[in-house]
Amino acid sequence: MDDPFSTDTLRGRTGESRVAHWFLLDANRWFLAGLLSAVVFAAFVALGAVAVPLREAMEHGTPVDTAFQGLIAAILTGVTLVVSINQLVLSQELGRLGDQQQWMNEAMEYRRNVEALFGSVGPPDPSQFLQALVKTSSDRAEDLQAAVADSDDDVLHRRTERLVENVCRNSDEIYSQLETSDFGEFGVLRSGLNYNYSWKIYAVRRLRHEHEDALDDDEREAFDELIDVLTLFGPALEHFKSLYFQWELVHLTRSIVYAGLPGVVVATATVLYLEPASVPGTMLGVDNMVWVVSASTTVALVPFLLLAAYVLRIATISKRTGSLGPFILRHAERTDAIDWDE
Repeated sequence: MDDPFSTDTLRGRTGESRVAHWFLLDANRWFLAGLLSAVVFAAFVALGAVAVPLREAMEHGTPVDTAFQGLIAAILTGVTLVVSINQLVLSQELGRLGDQQQWMNEAMEYRRNVEALFGSVGPPDPSQFLQALVKTSSDRAEDLQAAVADSDDDVLHRRTERLVENVCRNSDEIYSQLETSDFGEFGVLRSGLNYNYSWKIYAVRRLRHEHEDALDDDEREAFDELIDVLTLFGPALEHFKSLYFQWELVHLTRSIVYAGLPGVVVATATVLYLEPASVPGTMLGVDNMVWVVSASTTVALVPFLLLAAYVLRIATISKRTGSLGPFILRHAERTDAIDWDE
């Protein structure tokens, strides 16, 4: 879990509560769907205990049959729709040889640009690659501080010190988080989102502009090198975010199929075989028919609860990363620690 005292992390910048952040982003999606299922089941049981007796309603009509027939149609339609959307998204990965060659050339050109800053071949693993980027940004920030150490501008010294402290602290946080993250898990993307590179780019460029007249060539070069590494972090994060979304859509489709089959079977069996006389008695003061119907309904709704769990995370990430580069769409993304006018 993110350090609640760090204003640079995603949670720290948005001011979100620990529970809300866990619910929207950190929680395992199957666990969250299970938690939602438990809430739905408890709600159905509670309603069944205080509403019109379900057994009598079934004897005088077909409310259960009608509801489960609708659930069967919804499950089949929903599973088909999710699979179709997944295939549409994955179809973007299919292309002609020329397209694949162009993508490869662009990827290699980007890696060469980054490796010019690294001074070595960059690691192929996404988490290690992001680690190398944040470590390089920390090193370049320290180089900037050393470059302006001999300047006569005291304001430049003070502002640079605050900026470098912020960059290095945030880089150390992200570096340690990435050490325990593997691609395919949300941890890699979460760590990348915790690095507010857009605001850092703005702060460095603003600091350089406001003290332009007091800078010599070496100091300008130190500023430019820090801006370069921060600028290269953005495309890497966006690329890994796109790959993660594709990964999540594959997981979502597979999860919906896994949950949809039991849901259809249970819903169909309820329509075909459940009769008022087939489940006699009570348990904990609640008619056993309520327990059975509530359980069957919950199982039938699991595919939709899984869909909700995955969409909550994807939509939250998309909303909070709506801009690539130095544009900052949310005031919460601004960091007071390096805004010297406040």
